[in-house]
Amino acid sequence: MRVLKILSALVLLLTAAAFVYGFAGYLDARADAFRLSARADRLIAGGRGGVDLGPRQLAKLLQVEDPGFVDHSGVDLSSAGGGLTTITQSLAKRVGFETFQPGIAKIRQTGYAIGLEHELTKQEILALWLDTLEMGQGPDGWMTGFFRASNAIYGKAPADLTEREFLSLVAVLIAPSTYHLGKDDPKLEDRVARIERLVAGSCTPLDNGDVWLEGCRDK
Repeated sequence: MRVLKILSALVLLLTAAAFVYGFAGYLDARADAFRLSARADRLIAGGRGGVDLGPRQLAKLLQVEDPGFVDHSGVDLSSAGGGLTTITQSLAKRVGFETFQPGIAKIRQTGYAIGLEHELTKQEILALWLDTLEMGQGPDGWMTGFFRASNAIYGKAPADLTEREFLSLVAVLIAPSTYHLGKDDPKLEDRVARIERLVAGSCTPLDNGDVWLEGCRDK
């Protein structure tokens, strides 16, 4: 009985500590919100927001990266193919941490993401996320930012890309150091083909964790 009481107390302490750590992330996001909102608004005014991808392109990007983005409040553990990290959580990792170490930092990341959702609009979150994305190696070195990668690889804005060019940019997001844009890369071609089948409606992810789209593998 005494052991059970001790274990129960430890569980309660750990739960309380996790809540406090997550809430600290939430408060940090609220403190950073004014600066981040101003940065996002500059990006949007400069034609580098989500709407500047074009409605069809944006819909495909969200279908792959965060199917529940429009409706969730920073966390989504149910949408097929969404994985454990939403767009907002991905952004939180980039703007809320000097260095992000997987593990317990996920708690603060989630709190920060919820704070961003409370303080910023969806369009502001999208603009910041697009601007901070790691896009892999380009002709002049490592690329950061969806719009910059589009211009570096294809010489045009995302809205002017062919579907395959656009989906190639989307494909690298899961593992930018693994794939090679603008080069003959069979792994990238396989990833793009899976995404093409997904957006065409000919397949569905197996579950929430199917971020590699095994449900869309060529059969």
